[in-house]
Amino acid sequence: MQLQRRTQILAALGRQLKERPAALQTVVERACTHNPWFTPQSVWQAIDAITANYLNEAELHQWISGYKIQHLPQTVKTIGLVMAGNIPMVGFHDFLCVFISGHRAQVKLSAKDNQLFPFIASLLKQIDAEFHQHLEITEQLKGFDAVIATGSNNSARYFEHYFGKYPHIIRKNRNSVAILTGNETPADIDLLGKDVFDYYGLGCRNVSKLMVPQNYSFPYLLSHLEHYAGIMQHHKYKNNYDYYRSVYLLNRQPHFASDFLILIENSALASPVSVVHYEYYTGENDLNNQLMNQQEQIQCVVAAPKPGSSFVPFGSAQQPRLWDYADHTDTLQFLLEL
Repeated sequence: MQLQRRTQILAALGRQLKERPAALQTVVERACTHNPWFTPQSVWQAIDAITANYLNEAELHQWISGYKIQHLPQTVKTIGLVMAGNIPMVGFHDFLCVFISGHRAQVKLSAKDNQLFPFIASLLKQIDAEFHQHLEITEQLKGFDAVIATGSNNSARYFEHYFGKYPHIIRKNRNSVAILTGNETPADIDLLGKDVFDYYGLGCRNVSKLMVPQNYSFPYLLSHLEHYAGIMQHHKYKNNYDYYRSVYLLNRQPHFASDFLILIENSALASPVSVVHYEYYTGENDLNNQLMNQQEQIQCVVAAPKPGSSFVPFGSAQQPRLWDYADHTDTLQFLLEL
């Protein structure tokens, strides 16, 4: 299958998803029943983001223009994909990279998110009868030539053991950070709320830690996040909030809290659901040093735009583009060099 045709197929998939066909709506409902962390709103948000940012024909052409991609690889390789399930369709970009490269994807889905991708695959088969040659969904990877596996720090050790002898990309836990200066407008904070609360904070691109200057006004921050209070309607989120608020109160740990979010000083990047850590910085050099020390655990840095920086604008953390690779590892280039 020629590169141009592969691009056309992806763009056609985008057009179909944009129409939200009845069969897809049924699958979305089933996915939400299967995983309580998935809600119709969050699943549609993920699908809409994929449609707009990954399956847009102009974006696809812009993306692949930066690579030397043969219409057909000299040797088609089978690429094992171990997909995560923390947020809906989080592994789709890996599949897309394999498909664009001309290789064949052998996909092991997460038990937490095994409803949506098979339906997407069925749409692709309807678009082009040859597509079935490019994808296999399986319970156990075998006969593969390379692996891309995403999981926790714990599972990464097993991935290294089982897949270490093959060409591989193995991803561990990462979290995202926001830099605040105290000069943010209410609109900035409103957008930051998306970076914190989208997908209930379960994604590696969600902001789990704030870097703030001395004497930062946390009441100001919390007051301008109030319209996200509806997140407490999700019982699992509410259970987390109630638990951690009780723990911090019983242990007399200083913290700031609204009725739906807890802010506590902690140097760790990862924070529990409903909790965001914060840490102070004393100046730009101190801030840069702190970020540099944790760069291997940071997925992205959200901040006001700054010339020459790779900061993600407020509100955009969960809107990655095709060239925003997880862990800053160019997945497509890895595949093209096999």
